[in-house]
Amino acid sequence: MSATLERTSARQNAALARAEFDGVICFGGVDWWYHNRGHYDLQMMRELSARVPVLYVNSIGMRFPKVGEGAMFLKRIKRKLKSVRRGAVTVREGFVVYSPLSIPGGRARKLSRRLLAWQVRRAARRMGVRRPLVWVACPPAAEVVDALRPVGLVYQRTDRFESFHGVDPVRISGFDRDMKSRADVTLYCSHLLMEEEASQCRNAVFVDHGVDADRFESAGVGASPAPEDVSTLPRPRAGFVGGIDAHTFDPPLFVEVAKSLPEVTFVLVGACSLPEGWCGLPNVRMLGQRPYDEVAGYMAACDVLIMPWNRSPWIEACNPVKLKEYLAVGRPVVTTRFHELGWYEGLVRVAHDAESFAAEIRAALASTHDAAPGRDRVRSATWTAHASRVLEALRESGLTPRVSPEQE
Repeated sequence: MSATLERTSARQNAALARAEFDGVICFGGVDWWYHNRGHYDLQMMRELSARVPVLYVNSIGMRFPKVGEGAMFLKRIKRKLKSVRRGAVTVREGFVVYSPLSIPGGRARKLSRRLLAWQVRRAARRMGVRRPLVWVACPPAAEVVDALRPVGLVYQRTDRFESFHGVDPVRISGFDRDMKSRADVTLYCSHLLMEEEASQCRNAVFVDHGVDADRFESAGVGASPAPEDVSTLPRPRAGFVGGIDAHTFDPPLFVEVAKSLPEVTFVLVGACSLPEGWCGLPNVRMLGQRPYDEVAGYMAACDVLIMPWNRSPWIEACNPVKLKEYLAVGRPVVTTRFHELGWYEGLVRVAHDAESFAAEIRAALASTHDAAPGRDRVRSATWTAHASRVLEALRESGLTPRVSPEQE
């Protein structure tokens, strides 16, 4: 080989070994405007936006709402249309949230795919992003990845998406397989899922959920007063903060527990998609969804924090962000079992049915709780630290953010 060819080959290899991206296009799993901003993809994008521009694409959906859902159907449609009308919004420097027009599934799928790619590509270019790293947290985005000509691809496999209520499991599983086989990095936060699927991935990496530890610990030690709508409720209080949805929450178990503990006020904070009237007990107060900035205060206002999960493939492979938040706040935690709890041995109380769940709440309320071990366990698990681990995994895969002259 001539010296010229050797130099050319070296340059090509160097380019392949170090592909720079000038921004991130993230197809999020939730809608920025309507969901708790503690979600994995939202927090990671907040962190990455300090390094490169980020276009966060609000969830394009894994299923189309069904008329049979009643009031929830209309609520979801109105909410999505309102989100789309916002267009592209700069929520902080280097971080734009965008709600494109898209139709999940259905006969318009081909047209919707082309329209979606065009909208996202245009929004990214307006931000100056022409060599994107594409981050997929919503599997149907697999259909438009190639049209965006990404420098690299990240697949966020943080849940069993194919087990989500109401989706076409065959279709979603197909997207999942495609992403795992193509992604430069597939991110897991569930040891169980990673153990089962690592062999299906080009590069599987475990990066756990983070937590805003200082925010939640400060609330737990009383740095600010409790929210007014909870501070006047009778004590003791058992609190749940999060989505109250059939695919995660166990309504029959919760109702039975609340019935057996009439002396306890159960405080539910979060959006609810269950049918109206599912729980009419006098000791249950449903306060609705609250902004992320207020969540820690609601947790801290409770005497015990609960996770009454159902038994499903989704839950078995879950690793809820709220577990770390609960521990940082410093209240005793009672939960049903799921696989990831094996890494939190001795820090939470685990119940197997309604009777044992109620018994664990009683025991927690009757005992003196030492918050230190739980806080110590999660204090270093910041989102900043975990985003740095993601960047390291990208670098090991030959992908690096293009740093602006001001950042050098």
